[in-house]
Amino acid sequence: MQISRRLQAIAEMVTPGSRLADVGTDHGYVPIYLMQSKRIVFAVASDVRPGPLARAKQNIEEAGLSDYIEVRLSDGLAALKKGEADTILIAGMGGPLMERILQERLETACAAAELILQPQSEIPAFRRFLAKAGLCVTQEKMICEGGKYYLIMKAVPGRSYSLTASQERFGTIL
Repeated sequence: MQISRRLQAIAEMVTPGSRLADVGTDHGYVPIYLMQSKRIVFAVASDVRPGPLARAKQNIEEAGLSDYIEVRLSDGLAALKKGEADTILIAGMGGPLMERILQERLETACAAAELILQPQSEIPAFRRFLAKAGLCVTQEKMICEGGKYYLIMKAVPGRSYSLTASQERFGTIL
């Protein structure tokens, strides 16, 4: 399966052997690609909207991966059990929405080994939220696709630290 440069960069950040939760999966391309490339062992593909979830389910079935990728209608992390995923992927949403999704189920989010995040807006505020929530950004990648820049970050739980005045103001946490 061919995927966009942005989705490829997201997929490359997932640790091999992971159990993935793709929140807001839309078409299901990332979990399909990761299963086909044998990078993950299982995935939950969820979306809040029935239409995109039906499209993802159809794509998963056509790829012959229904035994390995489970689809769930879910608002954020609501349908994910704590510890069910090693990697939580949330991409292609605004920073405030991603913050709400994580904040509502922060215990579930922090039970994962890593979070792959690609906020579309409000990046400084989203960085501040991550730091205050005890999630440390350990890797970042910037991708330009179609004339638009996308920031992709990997965050891990367990490291909490205070922000400097500069970081509070500009959101420069690396």
